[in-house]
Amino acid sequence: MTNHYDTRETRSPAERDAELFGRLPDVLRKAMAAPAYAEHLAGVEPAAVTDRAALARLPVLRKSELPARHKAEPPFGGFVHEAPGTFARLFTSPGPIFEPEPIAIDPWRGARFLHAAGVRPGDVILNTFSYHLTPGGFIFDSAARALGCAVIPAGPGNTEQQFELIEAYHPVAYAGTPDFLKILLDAAVTAGRDVSSIRRALVSGAAFPKSLQDEIKGRGIDAYQAFATADLGFIAYETAARDGMVVNEDLILEIVRPGTGDPVREGDVGEIVVTSLSPQHPWIRLALGDLTAALPGASACGRTNMRIKGWMGRADQTAKVKGMFVRPEQIADVGRRHPELGRLRLVVSRDGETDAMTLRAEATTIDDALRGAVATTLQGITKLRGAVDLVAPGSLPNDGKVIADER
Repeated sequence: MTNHYDTRETRSPAERDAELFGRLPDVLRKAMAAPAYAEHLAGVEPAAVTDRAALARLPVLRKSELPARHKAEPPFGGFVHEAPGTFARLFTSPGPIFEPEPIAIDPWRGARFLHAAGVRPGDVILNTFSYHLTPGGFIFDSAARALGCAVIPAGPGNTEQQFELIEAYHPVAYAGTPDFLKILLDAAVTAGRDVSSIRRALVSGAAFPKSLQDEIKGRGIDAYQAFATADLGFIAYETAARDGMVVNEDLILEIVRPGTGDPVREGDVGEIVVTSLSPQHPWIRLALGDLTAALPGASACGRTNMRIKGWMGRADQTAKVKGMFVRPEQIADVGRRHPELGRLRLVVSRDGETDAMTLRAEATTIDDALRGAVATTLQGITKLRGAVDLVAPGSLPNDGKVIADER
């Protein structure tokens, strides 16, 4: 096999978008057969949604809303047209959010990630993600089997038994959280067990700081990260180029201003919004609450899809000021009413024993008239008084933070 899983990974971005948006209208029709999507997308004409600009005009569906919706109308909140019995497996994740696994060879689109990490058919993989109720274990299991690998369904914990399996089957790759990989390696040293067959690691589900990356690499293991969720499976992944994460095929990924559905300027940090083209269970503009930024150009590995920096924090920055909630979408509304402003950041602090807030706003013109107008808008939207600090363009950090609670 080549360094690429197939030729779809190296096609031109224009060719990819043409294929994705050619499929999207039919996916929208199938999604809107479910009552909740029919209501959520009321007035949308699927045939007209054929490019990114048209998609950006559709409302986002916030993942944070799903638990309440699923509880009110179990199991899927009205967002799935098909009955539970038509799916392969049925899972839950904290919330609860109920996730069905579509019937497909690689339902979570993970074989590409494993291939990019150097795993090949015939390899044995130790899978330590949980197989109990949540989809993590099966997400990696199905990816490995689609690639032609054998899987040890170990799950987390029970290191002694895992050592027996490792010494018997000699897996070349580990799948699991980076934290448990360190636990496993440390325990092997203490117990004098041989885990030297493991030369690659497929990690997700937890932070992987550089200090831990260096330690794992120092032990002779080449680790690759994937950004994945229980709803969508594999969204983006590292390659041998180590130049960010490549967005997976069959997904449309947008980066929007937190609290809105409006795409950010190229390179700005914003919230990840994903549209999946799974015919059995599509997601239309699902806002994940996670921050990232797009990287320019194509990866040095030859894959041509969008690259992102990876996980950069959470977009949900709601703060309680003087007993009232202030949300990112309210700050975005200030920006919409004053298009002459650039980046905005509401700083929440304490003035003695009282909450205080200051809206820092980039502007090319800095004068009292604009400052006063913005302050009036801020109070009208939030029902709270706040100071306004106008600053030069480029003064505010590009980190996706809309509300900074410094109390």
